[in-house]
Amino acid sequence: MGGMDRRDLGRRLFNEVPELYDRVRPGYPDELFADLVATTGMDAGSPVLEVGCGTGQATHSLAALGCPVTAVEPGSGMAALARERLAEFGNVTVETSTFEEWDDRGRRFDVLVAASAWHWVDPPIGWSRAHEVLRPGGWMALLGHVVVRRPGEPEVYAETADLHERFSPGNPGWGHPPLEDDVRGTDEGWGLVEDPGGLFGPTVVRWYPAVQWFDGDGFADLLRSLSLYRRLDRDVREPLLDAIAERIRTRMGDRAARRYLSVLRVGQRAGRAQGQAES
Repeated sequence: MGGMDRRDLGRRLFNEVPELYDRVRPGYPDELFADLVATTGMDAGSPVLEVGCGTGQATHSLAALGCPVTAVEPGSGMAALARERLAEFGNVTVETSTFEEWDDRGRRFDVLVAASAWHWVDPPIGWSRAHEVLRPGGWMALLGHVVVRRPGEPEVYAETADLHERFSPGNPGWGHPPLEDDVRGTDEGWGLVEDPGGLFGPTVVRWYPAVQWFDGDGFADLLRSLSLYRRLDRDVREPLLDAIAERIRTRMGDRAARRYLSVLRVGQRAGRAQGQAES
C-alpha cells in the first residue's frame, strides 16, 4: 500500500468511530504539558498549531494553558466531536483539513504540536510545512504513546497470541509489546517518523509511564479504535475481538492492563531550511 493510500485509510478508519476513539484512547499527563511549557517558553500569548487534533484530547490541555490554539483535523466526524468537546474554550478554532492541504492564510505560530498524529502526515510535505508555519525560534512537539510490557506481568497479547493467529494468521502487525526499559533507552531523535533533516534542531525527549485498566469488553473496544484492527474485515475483526474479550474474562479475571510510556519529543525550528536562506 502506498504512503498516501495508507494515510488516507488511517484518516477514514478513525473517522468511522470518533466517539469510541474519544472514550477509550489514553490522554496525556499534566506533567507532559508542564515540561512542554518549560522547554518552549510558551505562555498565554503563544499561538499554537495542533496537527491532527482528533477528538481534542491533547487540545483540551493546550487550551487550558490559555494560549490561542488552531487545531487542524482531516476527519469531519472527529473534528465535529472536537468542536463539541472544546466548546467551553474561546481560544480554540478547529479547522477540517489535512495538514498537507491546509490553508494557513499567512498565519505563523510559536509551537506546533502533533499528538499521535504525525505519522499520518506525508513526511516531505509535513516537515517543510511545519518549518514554514513556525516563527523563527519556534518549536515542534510530537506527543505519543508507546505500548510496553514489564517482565513477569500478565499482558493481553501474550495471553491471546493463538487467537490472533487463528483469526488472522501471519498478520505482520501481531507481536509482543517491547519491554518498558528497552523503550526508555530510545531517547534520541523523533521516534518512528522520518527525520526532518536540517529543519529542526536536536530533540528533547521525556517519558511518562501510564496504565489503563479494562474488563474484557472494554479492552475489545480499545482494540476496535486501533487502525491495526480496524483494517481487518469486520467478519474477521469482530469474532477475534469477541474471543479476546472472553479470554480476558476466563484467564485474566476480567481485568487487563494496557501499559504505556507517553512521550514528548521537542525540537526547535532551525534558522534555515535545507538549501534555503532564512527569509
